[in-house]
Amino acid sequence: MDKTWNNKAWFMVLPVLLLVAFSAVIPLMTVVNYSVQDTFGNNQFFWAGTEWFEEILRSDRFHSALLRGLLFSFIILAIEVPLGILIALNMPRKGWGVPICLVLMALPLLIPWNVVGTIWQVFGRVDIGLLGRTLSQLGINYNYVQNPLHAWITVIVMDVWHWTSLVVLLCYAGLVSIPDAYYQAAKIDGASRWAVFRYIQLPKMNRVLLIAVLLRFMDSFMIYTEPFVVTGGGPGNSTTFLSIDLVKIAVGQFDLGPAAAMSIVYFLIILALSWVFYTVMTNYDVER
Repeated sequence: MDKTWNNKAWFMVLPVLLLVAFSAVIPLMTVVNYSVQDTFGNNQFFWAGTEWFEEILRSDRFHSALLRGLLFSFIILAIEVPLGILIALNMPRKGWGVPICLVLMALPLLIPWNVVGTIWQVFGRVDIGLLGRTLSQLGINYNYVQNPLHAWITVIVMDVWHWTSLVVLLCYAGLVSIPDAYYQAAKIDGASRWAVFRYIQLPKMNRVLLIAVLLRFMDSFMIYTEPFVVTGGGPGNSTTFLSIDLVKIAVGQFDLGPAAAMSIVYFLIILALSWVFYTVMTNYDVER
């Protein structure tokens, strides 16, 4: 018996497509338009071709900001993913402790980005901040405003505090979905805790870990508000990541052409690296 397909339901998706076109495609085309033109004001534009792209790709300023952003992202992934897995493994699976742990893990995620930056800006101050003043009394010369290393440590610790909870919640969701039969079989076989993690828990968390890595990479590589509020990209340019540099060019210098070209290059880098992460992790999952 032949089936008759009814495609009228696709009309329900039409408003969503129009909304995406209005909120994403149209602004993207505007950025593309600016990236190939130059202006001297009075709403007069002149064709520039690939001039801005060539200038950006040859710029030492762009390369430095890009390297700082990549370094920050890989440090964040190296800390937050293992830490998130460790915390999720030690969270209770049953009982009254489950909702308490989940609420505590979700609390940092509910705080807006600018508030997080303000909290850590005050927290790290040597004169009134709890962290800065405590370290100063212990004889540690901590000053994130003047020392680039201290600024990096502050921004990294701030991001770990804010976003490790996301990795924890995703890993915890993967762990609680594992049937008890797997653990019972491992117990009968006398498997160690490491063997249970290596051959049962980790493979079952592969999918959620893929999501966690992709989300944390994209978020950390595009980070702007928190480091801008805490350090303003300083001291010097030590914490000027690509996102902060882009805003400085677009808003501070009002160079729309170079800023548009940089934003497109920025987008393509994020897209390419996310595709690499996705391909590597999915291929690893298939091989297993």
